[in-house]
Amino acid sequence: MTDSAFATDAFIQSKITLWMRELGSVKRLAPKTLEAYGRDLSQFMSFLAGHLGGPVSLESLRDLRGADIRAFMARRREESLGSRSLARVLSALKSFFAFLEREGVLTTEALNAIRTPKIPRSLPKALTVIEARQTIEATDELEDRPWVAARDMAVISLCYGAGLRISEALALTKGDLESDVLRVTGKGGKVRMVPLIAPVRQAIDTYLSLSPFKLWAEDPLFRGVRGGVLSPRLIQLRMQQLRSALGLPPSATPHALRHSFATHLLGKGGDLRAIQELLGHASLSTTQIYTAVDTEHLLESYARAHPRG
Repeated sequence: MTDSAFATDAFIQSKITLWMRELGSVKRLAPKTLEAYGRDLSQFMSFLAGHLGGPVSLESLRDLRGADIRAFMARRREESLGSRSLARVLSALKSFFAFLEREGVLTTEALNAIRTPKIPRSLPKALTVIEARQTIEATDELEDRPWVAARDMAVISLCYGAGLRISEALALTKGDLESDVLRVTGKGGKVRMVPLIAPVRQAIDTYLSLSPFKLWAEDPLFRGVRGGVLSPRLIQLRMQQLRSALGLPPSATPHALRHSFATHLLGKGGDLRAIQELLGHASLSTTQIYTAVDTEHLLESYARAHPRG
């Protein structure tokens, strides 16, 4: 039972349960996002119960003021919650109250007066083309078992050569491979088709030819040494070994390879909309950050190469 169950009356708790169900089955939020939203609302209700001196009721929410929400946000800020997390908290509260309005339960203006915390813009740390290529090519030098080396090379190749998140790569089944096109299930269960360039397809085929496990269409593509689903931690550890061997910065992670995929495509004149589709971004604004990354790399190269740089 969540903390909100003790901080709210039965009616409000029933609405929280229905809201969470809608987020999972209709809105199809990712499991971690769903968990975070539930936690955020639970903490708000617990704060409000203490703030008001009793369990939160429908009447309590009708009387909610902007000052109550600001007090909660200030408390979370005092607990060292960052701007990005605070923005998520506010998003969770708005989602819940929008749900109550759709249900015809109540309407409140309290949230309209709250500004979303300003989130500092952070640029992805992309590897250079040479660093990305060295990372893939050096994989088999760190592993004595050929099939394990081929497996890790295939996963890393998918992160850089197809722009997959590590979770997407490890969720692939053999049936997701369709000739030179890969069926990828991304965040929120959204499916996209990603073309496989020849080196990536070859890396996967090499792994499949060496794998000791017989794989059917519905089976996970990448296996651990005992036959279970491959843990992302093992690929992260492999990247850690590669960073040490190649002298790469700590920012060289599996996700950095995905960033590198987008940055290098854009640098070669790739269409931003096409890159959005390949990455599985719901919004073009998420993809547009790579225009800043590419400009940053261009300026760095100019400063290094120009005689007066």
